[in-house]
Amino acid sequence: MVRRRLAVCAAIVGGLLAASCGIPTQQQPSAISPSRVPPGLVSPDLPSTSTTQPRASVAVTIYLLGPTDGLVARQRVVQIPAPLKSILTALFAGPDQAEMQLDIGTAIPTDVAVLSVMTQGSVVTVNLNEAFGEITGTNTELAVAQVVATVAAESGPTTGVIFQIDGEQTSVPVASGAQVPGPVYLSQFVPAKT
Repeated sequence: MVRRRLAVCAAIVGGLLAASCGIPTQQQPSAISPSRVPPGLVSPDLPSTSTTQPRASVAVTIYLLGPTDGLVARQRVVQIPAPLKSILTALFAGPDQAEMQLDIGTAIPTDVAVLSVMTQGSVVTVNLNEAFGEITGTNTELAVAQVVATVAAESGPTTGVIFQIDGEQTSVPVASGAQVPGPVYLSQFVPAKT
């Protein structure tokens, strides 16, 4: 019996000793001096956040070619602001897989690139790389029609387009077969509705 009481007393004393080695408790929080805070836990700088806002985008219209080489309006999504250069770049990327299955194509090779686009009043000058000048035959007229229709969809149907290749103005064919130095208008490719 004495051993049992000694064991119980030892357990109580051991518990009290262990409790006294723990973290002290208080009724209210108290300030800790900066000298007692471990290095790296106190920083005068606020932590930075690296949240990235999603970039806003907008649907635009480009013109590809249907099965009979007629102009076909298609939608593309580009980031805002949607300058004509971005819209034309979307055009030059060509049809997607679903469009190709519908026999929608383009006369513009994928190596054609927009170098710059400049707008003055109702005339847009589109400066393209040399690959545009290498388009031949009826594809030239179709490629010009695609560019003019895409520009007109964004800037208005009476917008004229001047074509440049590497900064040099060039003549382009219209639906009548004539070579036009520019500006070229949508009405030269799409007959007026009566």
